[in-house]
Amino acid sequence: MDGIIVVFPNRDNAANIRNLLVRGGIDVLGVCTTGAQAIRYAEMLDEGIVICGYKLSDMMYTELREYLPSAVDMLLIASGDKWSDGEIEGVVGLSMPIKLYDLMNTVAMMLRNAEDRRRKRKRAQKFRSPAQQMLIDQAKKLLMERNHMTEGEAHRYLQKCSMDSGTNMAETAEMVLSIMAE
Repeated sequence: MDGIIVVFPNRDNAANIRNLLVRGGIDVLGVCTTGAQAIRYAEMLDEGIVICGYKLSDMMYTELREYLPSAVDMLLIASGDKWSDGEIEGVVGLSMPIKLYDLMNTVAMMLRNAEDRRRKRKRAQKFRSPAQQMLIDQAKKLLMERNHMTEGEAHRYLQKCSMDSGTNMAETAEMVLSIMAE
């Protein structure tokens, strides 16, 4: 699950930022007043953004950043002197007082970056090793010879079996080869 969590010690400030985001068409998963609450929400996320202030009632933003999963980015809203001195990985700063335009553009940029990372991970998963590709090719060849299928039909058959069994195509090809060898 993906989402945005807003964390400020003052609940009214957190609610105001949430309302601005929601009016701008951005969904907010939760509003918190402590870092501990934010960490509980963040544990449910695959990816997301935590929007917070410099100091929370139970911890500083640097501590919160340490406890957050690496796939969750942080947007720190504070005066420039609070965050400009030390760059922390995964933290983007926005100076106070914030402008609606800056807030919306920064959040949109962070969401695009998260989407780009997700796409990159998905593309990386699609690449097969030469050994895996060889298994798939052998299984297709066997299906084509024994069942008089075209290469496209054999490929679709392996894909469907893979989806039905919840395995990757190389594992499915290995199963098909072992079954047909008997």
